[in-house]
Amino acid sequence: MSTLTSSIAVEQVKKSRLAETDFNNLEFGKYIADHMLVADFKDGKWHEPVIVPFGDMLMSPAMLSLHYGQSVFEGMKAFYMNDGNINIFRPQKHSSRFNKSLDRMCMPTVSEEMFIHSLQALIELDKKWIPKSEGSSLYIRPFMFAYEARLGVKVADHFKFIIINSPVAAYQSKPYRLKVEDHFVRTAEGGTGFAKCAGNYGGAFYPTQIAREEGFDQILWTDHKEHKYIDEVGMMNVMFVINGKLVTPQLNSAILDGVTRDSILTLATDMGMPVEERRVSVAEIEEGFRSGQITEAFGAGTAAVVAPIAVINIHGKDYSIQPASADSFQTRVKKKLHDIRMGDATDIHNWNFIIKG
Repeated sequence: MSTLTSSIAVEQVKKSRLAETDFNNLEFGKYIADHMLVADFKDGKWHEPVIVPFGDMLMSPAMLSLHYGQSVFEGMKAFYMNDGNINIFRPQKHSSRFNKSLDRMCMPTVSEEMFIHSLQALIELDKKWIPKSEGSSLYIRPFMFAYEARLGVKVADHFKFIIINSPVAAYQSKPYRLKVEDHFVRTAEGGTGFAKCAGNYGGAFYPTQIAREEGFDQILWTDHKEHKYIDEVGMMNVMFVINGKLVTPQLNSAILDGVTRDSILTLATDMGMPVEERRVSVAEIEEGFRSGQITEAFGAGTAAVVAPIAVINIHGKDYSIQPASADSFQTRVKKKLHDIRMGDATDIHNWNFIIKG
């Protein structure tokens, strides 16, 4: 799927930083592509976006987002396909989620046309920044924040919408060790858990730091009321294979509607895998490990796509999971998703937004 776009004003960099970028050692988020797209919302409307050289911005210490947290972001990827074209994966879904987050934070929404138009223009300009090694991609970070300078507690009237890009290598990580959290709360139903707003992540740092000091990689968050039900992992949604069925917590206002989550659930149905989206209790997971009914557990997110889980600690006891095999569901669905993105499998759901390479 692709589209033609009208031109966006561009100020090109005088000297590219490509030569200074070590594409053989791409730490996540270390390198930023040459240009960024910037659009201002003021006087009650969006003004025309422009593309300018990536660099520092002048801003007031009284900027409202610094004090009251009106800040939202997205995370998505673009790839070189096997035919040499560029694929931005599921931009419509990301646009929809971005706007849900913005609406929750009392921020102006961005039309799907403007969102995708902006992505396409920026990536076409900086396409040399898309790495070509197996599994690598261009990580795309659209975000918006309140830019108005005022100390009063109020909804801002002036916002900036910005897109920056970063080349990233294939995600490499050993299987995760997770700790079921039964004290701290990331978010609560009725709160902002479903939104990708900055405060959700800042508020999770402290309990995550404690978990890492205890030897875990991430927290498996539970409900805010009783800590009886699974929500999600700090960086991704969580999925289990229980009695041959793919089981994942049903979405509510405390759980992020992950794009990878949605993709995997859709592909599971295509692959004939029974799917259950429902409340998943900590007690059920504990019993599932004891009885052997749980055969797989993994995370789903933009960075890792599928992240195997090796250990889940419940009430101080470690429960181990056998490593994923070539025949496991998580391995097969990850390959299926990869093949669609690369153009090796038919994109029957129209997820790929293709730009000529």
